[in-house]
Amino acid sequence: MRENLSLIPRAINISKHTMNIIKSNLFWAFFYNILVIPIAAVILYPFRILPDYLRMINPMPAAFAMAFSSISVVLNSLRLRNIPLE
Repeated sequence: MRENLSLIPRAINISKHTMNIIKSNLFWAFFYNILVIPIAAVILYPFRILPDYLRMINPMPAAFAMAFSSISVVLNSLRLRNIPLE
């Protein structure tokens, strides 16, 4: 917070970039979950496409998938560091 009103356009620019990153993160998170969950539940498990050791319900692949999703959101958010401040 400063008393300089000439910084308002810069704040608006930063907020626009932030909203674009937020929308991008939401899109990719929903896309990933909408794509991966049905593949695991409908395609792989019932038709026994998975090998024997993966056919048992194991939380490790799901945990890895969620971790990858979270890491991708964080890495996408780091793009905010590259926005021009002027």
